[in-house]
Order: sequence, then structure tokens, then C-alpha cells
Amino acid sequence: MKINHLTSAEENLMRLLWKLGSFYLKDIMEQHPDPKPHQNTVSTYLKILVEKGYLSTEKEGRIFRYHTVVPFEEYRKFLLSELCDHFFNGSGKEILNFMIHENLVSAEDLKDFNIEITPIQKKEPDFKYANEILNPKKDKKKSKDKKKKKKKEKE
Repeated sequence: MKINHLTSAEENLMRLLWKLGSFYLKDIMEQHPDPKPHQNTVSTYLKILVEKGYLSTEKEGRIFRYHTVVPFEEYRKFLLSELCDHFFNGSGKEILNFMIHENLVSAEDLKDFNIEITPIQKKEPDFKYANEILNPKKDKKKSKDKKKKKKKEKE
């Protein structure tokens, strides 16, 4: 099943629709939190979601009954896969590393999966080469000291 991207407005509406599962337009209007959008706006979004393959329709007399086609879990997998591919070079390890460093996943969370991590100690940056580049005077001083030593040795 090919899953298409949703806009943020479509995604927000889908969150409500996933809770409902099967519904009529009036059900959405009743369940939608305030401020409620206009019925025509919701109807337009439903049409778009049907075209994108997220919903199916069943005509009952003059009205339509809608059903979610793409389960929430499938959409979540799709989004995580896209995120992994576009921002983490397709590496789950990079995602996990990022989440740990950003404190989005704790060591306690990982214990639930029988995974233990040791706190990573941040190393102080080594500015040895940067100092040599930024402070060339030290190099000149060293060369002057060497010249003085050579003079003393000659004497």
C-alpha cells in the first residue's frame, strides 16, 4: 500500500478520524474540538483524504459513510521511515543516538528493552592544532630559542 504525505491540517483531522474508525460527516462535526471548522471545509478535506487513499466511502442513501483505510500504525511507520531516510542516512542507530543525546529517550526507557547505556562523558575539545594555527608567535619564539642555543653551542 502506497502511503502519501499529509499536510498538517489533514494530519490533524486524520487523528480524529483514526479514533472514530467509521463515521459520517455529522460525527466529525460533533467530535471536532472547538473552534469547529465549517462543514464545507471538513467535506473538502474528506474528499482529499479519499483521493489520497486514507479513507474510503460507502454511499448510504444521500449521505456517505467514511472508513479509515490506512491504519494509524502504518502512517506512523511511514513517517518514521521518511524521517530516518531523510535526516539520519537510513540508520536507526543514528536516530537512537540522537534521541539519547537530546534526552528524548532515557536510560530508564531503554531498560524496558533490556538495553543499558552508560552515560557518555563529553570530552573537552582538543585545541592543540587550532592554537598552533591561531598563535604563530609561539612558533617564532621556539625558533628564536633554538637560534640562541646554537649560538651558545658554537661559543
